[in-house]
Amino acid sequence: MRRISTLLLLAFAAGVAAESLHTEAAGIRFAIPRDWSRVPAPSDVRAAQYRIPRAPGDGEDGELLLFFFGTGNGGSAEDNLTRWYGQFTRPDGRPPRDAATVTGRTVRGLRVTAVDLSGTYLGGPPGSAPRPGFRLLAAVVEGEGGPWFFKAVGPAATIGAAKPGFDALLDSLQPHP
Repeated sequence: MRRISTLLLLAFAAGVAAESLHTEAAGIRFAIPRDWSRVPAPSDVRAAQYRIPRAPGDGEDGELLLFFFGTGNGGSAEDNLTRWYGQFTRPDGRPPRDAATVTGRTVRGLRVTAVDLSGTYLGGPPGSAPRPGFRLLAAVVEGEGGPWFFKAVGPAATIGAAKPGFDALLDSLQPHP
């Protein structure tokens, strides 16, 4: 049984690796799913930007953004969690902080604080309308040369379908001097 479990895990890892594209930006390496396409970033603080293809029934694509403000800049994990909470309201009236799932781990010496949150998205370009039914997967990655900020946002079904790819991205992180 243990041998079968190990073989299944190796097969899954090989499948994920075959479906991933390894890349780097702003001093960090990571893997993204091959079906996420890189698009031009409209600002210099966006070190990279990707389109996450929409799930069936969703009206728009999601996006993955990598922000880098320079070594030591951009605020702490708690500062960024607070900012991301402020970009959402909840239909049940609960504070976003209470509805969010926050996890922490270390990947190849990088401290990763991640959040999963859904509700009405108030972020986006200035003047954009609130977007109900959205979901956020985001992470603050702290380490030498960082911090880096990954943010995947879009319709809930799209980001739900993208969660395994986002988790694999976090698992693949490694510093790149």
